Amino acid sequence: MPVGSVLLVLLAAVTHATWNLLAKRAAHAGAAFLFWSGLFACLFYAPWAGWLIAVGGIDWQWPMVACIAVSALIHLLYSFALQKGYRVADLSVVYPIARGSGPLLSSLAAFTLFAESPGALRLAGLVAVVGGILLIATDGHVARLARSDARAGVVWGGATGSLIASYTLVDGYGVKRLGIDAVLLDWFANLLRLLILAVAIAPQWRASLGKMSGHWCGAIGVGFLSPLGYILVLKAMAAGAPVSIVAPMRELSMMLVAVLGMLLLGEKVSAARLAGCATMVGGVVLLGLS
Repeated sequence: MPVGSVLLVLLAAVTHATWNLLAKRAAHAGAAFLFWSGLFACLFYAPWAGWLIAVGGIDWQWPMVACIAVSALIHLLYSFALQKGYRVADLSVVYPIARGSGPLLSSLAAFTLFAESPGALRLAGLVAVVGGILLIATDGHVARLARSDARAGVVWGGATGSLIASYTLVDGYGVKRLGIDAVLLDWFANLLRLLILAVAIAPQWRASLGKMSGHWCGAIGVGFLSPLGYILVLKAMAAGAPVSIVAPMRELSMMLVAVLGMLLLGEKVSAARLAGCATMVGGVVLLGLS
């Protein structure tokens, strides 16, 4: 994969890790936080989107409109599926299943839909990245995912991972095959999600403002960093980077979150998590070489 594309995906991973740390602190704010961070995102990137429209215009066609609408819907369903999973099951079960199955399903589908060649190095890198994710997230206790009390987490984690794979493929098709600019795809999809969320929280408007107490800076940070991280990913795919490489490589953000958690939050530094980090790095190297 071209060095430029690799750097874009790695920078996206850093950005993704940063905004996830911000969002984690406001998890209980729910749809209110999603709405306000989405509103800030629309405001921050409106000048960029407006400039692209003014300079190049948009040759609107139904496939492009459909792609943006489907992308917005899948991203929204992903957010609610993840929240549902966290309500009915442990984070330690839902998160690794979601983040591990997402890139795995994306890559497997890309081999067929985009006629991407698997190759030994690419397959080895994919397996290493998914394995590293499971080691980091479960702290080496991967077997607990098979317990009966973890069943709900596996179900909702798998559903979330399927939605991750779905929006990765839809958005990849939009930028690679339909030629939609990454910034415009993300901005219009975010605008549509924002409108849907506005309708959802309108009846509890005052309550939503109360839930945002102490989280306004986090919403501003997420509003700026979340679109940036995903735009970088889409730019890499638009430049020709295979979806089957980009999808697992962007999950390097999980390793960064684990490292930051160890350094900034004093979380446990276990041999399993260190092994998971090393495995992910090895997988990313293999993906880059493929």
